[in-house]
Amino acid sequence: MSWQKRTVLVALTLIIVLPAAVIGGGWLWLRSGLPQLDGAVTLPGLTSPVEIATDRNAVPHIFARSQQDAYFALGYVHARDRMWQMDLNRRIGAGRLSELIGSAGLRYDRLMRVLGFQVSAEASLQALAPEVRQALDSYSAGVNAWLGSHGGPLPLEFQVLRYQPEPWKPADSLLWGKLMALQLSGNYNDELLRARLMQKFPAETIRQMYPDYPAGAPVTLASDLTGLEFDRLHASLPPPLGPATASNEWVVSGERSGTGKPVLANDPHLQLGAPTLWYLARIEAPGLSVTGATVPGVPFTVLGRNDRISWGFTTTGSDVQDLYVERLDRSDPGKYLTPDGPRPFELRTETIKVKDADDEQLVVRTTRHGPVLSDIEPRAVQAAPEGHVISLAFTGLSDRDTTAEALWRLNRAPDWEGFKAALRLIQAPQQNIVYADIQGNIGFYTPGLVPIRRKGDGSVPVPGWNDEYAWTGAIPFEELPQDFNPAAGKIVNANNRVTSPDYRWFLTSRWDDWYRAARIEQVLEANRRHDVDAAEALMRDTVSLAARDLLPLMLKINPVSQNDKAALDMLRGWDGTMSRDRTEPLIYEWWARELHRALYADELGPLFPEVMSASPRLVLHILTKAPQWCDDVTTADARETCEDMLGRSLDRALATLSERHGSDMTKWRWGAEHRAPLAHQVLSRVPVLKDLFDIGIETDGGNHTVNRGGSSIRDDGAPFSHIHGAGYRAIYDMSDPENSRFMISTGQSGNPLSSHYGDLVEQWRDGRHFTISGTLEQVTSESLGRLTLRPE
Repeated sequence: MSWQKRTVLVALTLIIVLPAAVIGGGWLWLRSGLPQLDGAVTLPGLTSPVEIATDRNAVPHIFARSQQDAYFALGYVHARDRMWQMDLNRRIGAGRLSELIGSAGLRYDRLMRVLGFQVSAEASLQALAPEVRQALDSYSAGVNAWLGSHGGPLPLEFQVLRYQPEPWKPADSLLWGKLMALQLSGNYNDELLRARLMQKFPAETIRQMYPDYPAGAPVTLASDLTGLEFDRLHASLPPPLGPATASNEWVVSGERSGTGKPVLANDPHLQLGAPTLWYLARIEAPGLSVTGATVPGVPFTVLGRNDRISWGFTTTGSDVQDLYVERLDRSDPGKYLTPDGPRPFELRTETIKVKDADDEQLVVRTTRHGPVLSDIEPRAVQAAPEGHVISLAFTGLSDRDTTAEALWRLNRAPDWEGFKAALRLIQAPQQNIVYADIQGNIGFYTPGLVPIRRKGDGSVPVPGWNDEYAWTGAIPFEELPQDFNPAAGKIVNANNRVTSPDYRWFLTSRWDDWYRAARIEQVLEANRRHDVDAAEALMRDTVSLAARDLLPLMLKINPVSQNDKAALDMLRGWDGTMSRDRTEPLIYEWWARELHRALYADELGPLFPEVMSASPRLVLHILTKAPQWCDDVTTADARETCEDMLGRSLDRALATLSERHGSDMTKWRWGAEHRAPLAHQVLSRVPVLKDLFDIGIETDGGNHTVNRGGSSIRDDGAPFSHIHGAGYRAIYDMSDPENSRFMISTGQSGNPLSSHYGDLVEQWRDGRHFTISGTLEQVTSESLGRLTLRPE
């Protein structure tokens, strides 16, 4: 071999081998940071040894000799498996994203600083009982013990962003509750949207667009509020943290379950991602036996069971936020007007550190109603007329928030009275909570602070300089919607209306759709025995009653092409089952999406993308009661009918589907569009890494099925991507609590290099579950490892 050829060969070898060696070495180095699951670790802060057996699904079973040591151990395993997720959530809540990602994080940081979540979380610590603060202290000590003792490198995200997490503090654990209150109570966005619509359309148009809007509710802004530029404020605020509602819960009595004791099912629906929000854990300590869904960063079990009761959550959707337009004192702009005369703003200066840029100073002003939201940036300041600002009243801003203590007490509640005593401490967000116990009782309560308004329904911004629209208190706890051992032997909620029209108090002017609740009721009535297996099957149910409701109206057209005829023939024979392997769900959903556009995009113009919804409510109203919306207002020389719009939208849908999936309609599949990406917040944005750690999967279901596969049809690129749904599912068997079943959507580990990062995805997609039970010895015999935490 010539020298030249040898040189080329060596060079090529180096080009190929050296990068591979570097990559391989880096991979092995990162994997050396995977957690220790077996053996023993000596740590400061413990009083007695704690045993942690990690079962085959990577669920830790914590056996401790004291409750404080149990919370220490939970903090340790949370940090071990999810430290990046914990740190990201606290940074979002504290308004410190810009420190990591630069100016791209400023919109969220400004909002969080204006809302003052970090300040109120620190202040709320003092409102908690000493034993709750002690639990938070022990949990923080466990997190910090892991930070101080872990071997190897931190998880990949810390390496990509090149930083070290700070020590954990008790107030950090309260920030998640603040974020959830904001996400599940986001009415101020609805107020802004409705106000913007009202500035552009007459009252009757607004009534038509919100067909269930109460007849007596206001539809016009007060004359004092003219001149407001709500578009500016809307453009300044960050997008909502995620879709606010959609969860399922039901409980049946022992007579209906066939075991003599209740069965309770719950699957809360939130934004899906990797890792999932939820982390399964079991704690056994004197006076505390609790199993279920925890949230990394929070020491208390949010959803689950103890040895006597079980519980589940859905969101009520009550209106607990109001925007107030405050009038400044002309002689002193440092004051705003109240019925008692001018009052000075409370002032707080926030410093936002920004990566690769100068720090930003933000002066936060607070009124008697709440923080000045229009101070978030210069554009927002200009939203109000000169001499005015816009403030936000929100039940989630309290600096005496006892919601964390409610969870602490709920974990220990022995019966209905103890359950209610715990719920009394919940402030935000308001939730619908179902209950079951080993004595055979079932119940329902909707705890949380809901304002009583002197006037109005909170649907639009109102004047703040008088008390005409003031909050005069909160609905008394005893008068919140509730039920105990109903004669029907069942309780169902899927974010549908929780009160009858004659309920004394106002909760909201707009309830979520009823289709999932109706399907659950339908299945429960059809089956005499609803045991754990039947509940598991119902969680897998993918029948869309919304499709069954809307499709007969859509099919009242004559086909004008062979493609139209083929599609209509398919849909006429379809039963509404949203299976990933079927063609019909894809045609129906895309047709319905195009129908929304055809019916009211012409009237709304630029506002259409914000009003566009997957709900069939407005479409049903137009097709049955308001056909004038079918006319395309952009075509002055023609008057279109609803049949015209149905035909046009079907043609557009089929043309788009042919472009995306080929011309052979028989090969189209719902799963090709309906895929849960389970994207990572950071790594999914990094080329190569996003494919390397892709755990996405095709799924069944849709926006209105019990097995819900929520999507955002406003997303033109992926309108049916499954981005919202049941990250946690559980079925609690009160005849044998250890037979209760659980599942989360990704895996227990947040480390992409772990085999438990996405190992539960297929089981979750297919609606399978597992139990979390057994003695320490039983769990250890089939576990991934048993780790002993020893005190120094």
